[in-house]
Amino acid sequence: MQNVLLLDDNPVNLKWLELLVQRLEQAQCASFTDPAAALDYARSQRVDLVVLDYLMPDMNGLEFMQAFRALEGADAIPLLMITAHDEKEVRYRALEAGAYDFLPKPVDAAEFLARARNMLKLREASLRLADHAAWLTREVELATREIRERERETVMSLVKAAGYRDYETGAHISRVGHYAYLIAQGLQLSALDQALILDAAAMHDIGKVGIPDHILLKPGRLDEAEMDIMRQHASLGHELLKGSSSRLLQAGATIALGHHEKFDGSGYPQGLSGEDIPLFGRIVAVADVFDALTSERPYKKPWSLEDAADYLRAQRGLHFDPQCVDVFLDAWPQVLAIRQRFADEPKVPPVLAPMPDGAEA
Repeated sequence: MQNVLLLDDNPVNLKWLELLVQRLEQAQCASFTDPAAALDYARSQRVDLVVLDYLMPDMNGLEFMQAFRALEGADAIPLLMITAHDEKEVRYRALEAGAYDFLPKPVDAAEFLARARNMLKLREASLRLADHAAWLTREVELATREIRERERETVMSLVKAAGYRDYETGAHISRVGHYAYLIAQGLQLSALDQALILDAAAMHDIGKVGIPDHILLKPGRLDEAEMDIMRQHASLGHELLKGSSSRLLQAGATIALGHHEKFDGSGYPQGLSGEDIPLFGRIVAVADVFDALTSERPYKKPWSLEDAADYLRAQRGLHFDPQCVDVFLDAWPQVLAIRQRFADEPKVPPVLAPMPDGAEA
């Protein structure tokens, strides 16, 4: 059922319009002599057509139209104004204010019914089009989410594959991503970029798949030649990811290449400095180093949280972007919560089953 709003300060004219609306198929009306009351009704009820007189006290038809068009969702609702034949200037102004058509006084029944039917059909078509557009938008969003989820699953499989060759754990990857997300929030990046870096940060060390085991898994300190090879993982990760059209993989490529650059220009592989280092790389540099310092490795004991925080402060403007350090340390309670949420699983020595009686060791 379509809803027609009738507005005329003359009760006799209003009654005539009501009788005409009753002859329209699938239409009902709400009648008003007071423009303010009609606006209140339109704020809370669906309206498909407005029929109004121009000459009204307190608020004329043009003023009502302007107020009505300002209501949320009322910009595309047909308006049919009733005017005298000689009010051409009023008609021009009404068209500018958003009137769809006019009816001369006195209102002719056949003309009213024809114009009202046409406008209600137009309104129905407009609503169908809007519903279809909304449906298409929902379908596209659903398909996009599915693609992104499959993309994310693929990325995480790659990251896990790289992790099998390294000491870094899944918890480390999760912590780095959430630390990076926390910094992105503090820098007031867009919600899209915050979500992007949360997933893309996981790929920061994916280039380690190309590093030989005798270097990657060496328990002691690497010599300079070995360090030169190890440093290649940044470029290798970038080469692995850069050719994709995926925004997620492109972000991962940027992070892989940039997270070992240093703010003072002494990092690798390109020796970039300051804001020449992509922001995602600067963010992940803080997240990755903090977590590496506070994590146990076969070749080192974990630093205390306080010592790691002091290191970030000391390297502010040298290794790290000062702003990234500041927002990270300002969010210290959230940092601790992330660390607790994604804690490494305790290392439990294997339990050997007892040997069966009579068996030889």
